[in-house]
Amino acid sequence: MTDVNRSDLKPENDVTPFDCSHALRLSAVDWVVVGVAVLLVVGLAPMAWERYEQFKPGGDYRLPYELGSDYWLYSRHCQERCREGKVLVVGDSVVWGHYVAPNETLSHYLNEFSGQNRFANLGLDGAHPAALEGLLSYYGPHLYRRTVLLHFNPLWMTSVKHDLQTDKEFHFNHSDLVSQFAVKIPCYKAPFATRAKIALRRTIPFANWIAHLRTTYYGGTDIQNWTLQRPYECPFAELTRSLPEPAGAPEPTGGTWVEKGAKKQDVTWVDLDTSLQWRFFGRAIDVLHTQGNVVFVLVGPFNEHMLNEKDAADYDAIKTQVAAWCEKNKIPCFVPPVLPAKYYVDASHPIGEGYALWARQILADPAFSNLAK
Repeated sequence: MTDVNRSDLKPENDVTPFDCSHALRLSAVDWVVVGVAVLLVVGLAPMAWERYEQFKPGGDYRLPYELGSDYWLYSRHCQERCREGKVLVVGDSVVWGHYVAPNETLSHYLNEFSGQNRFANLGLDGAHPAALEGLLSYYGPHLYRRTVLLHFNPLWMTSVKHDLQTDKEFHFNHSDLVSQFAVKIPCYKAPFATRAKIALRRTIPFANWIAHLRTTYYGGTDIQNWTLQRPYECPFAELTRSLPEPAGAPEPTGGTWVEKGAKKQDVTWVDLDTSLQWRFFGRAIDVLHTQGNVVFVLVGPFNEHMLNEKDAADYDAIKTQVAAWCEKNKIPCFVPPVLPAKYYVDASHPIGEGYALWARQILADPAFSNLAK
């Protein structure tokens, strides 16, 4: 019998690296070329998309309600309005106009009653001050040396939960915008990996652009899951659709606050000195000032008709403190009188007639008139 050297035997599936005919081994130069190509795609794709995607906001344009988390589009809207030299009205759903049509918002009536198309709606539904600071910091780089009407909604101080101070975790609006590490938010319990991912994504234009495509064209899902749900549809065909129109939000159930029954409600106001939301509002002002903007603060008008005697007195004290803080920091401020009860839908949202009256009050304020010239 012939002896066989076992070292000469090689299993059929024992293939050393790069033995396969289809393997491609990149040299150092090849890797450099690949790296440059990837960087070009990452850097240029968002800019190329801006040229392709038709975005021409009209006079009463506001971010579509269903795209409230599309911060890339918000940034683009901000950029367009700054190029036009508009006075920007910034705030939460009260500025956005939650229960009214685009032609019944605060910015619309400011334009109508001033006789000038100078004001633009930069409201974002649900943008409490903690989110507003992040929105301006990361998605408002074009907001430079402009005049900004910054709205403060006292609603966010009506309880420790609204003020984000409760230790119990709960999910609030726009958690991707809030401070992930710098300022502790007691009710925000996201793990470190999630926070790091958010912090990284919002500083990278390419990542924000991808999030825009998912939100606007793929229903908030990624393209892999989208294709699994629609195996016979072409995913690229979705990118040919136009942006949705900025229609209004659903009408309030039951009508105005008075029509609903006009009942008093108990409110537990958070002290201004300890309020987390007020702290973030001050940080938002700092962001705007750092970028050379002139800020005019609008407070309320909160629905004081719904407050009992004690809560109303506490709110009066808060308004006085806010006005004093603005005066001390040399920030022009307007605290309008309460609107008639029939003009409120809830604690803070007016109907169209309420926005019209509010706009007239603002335009009649001497400090604002001098600022908006």
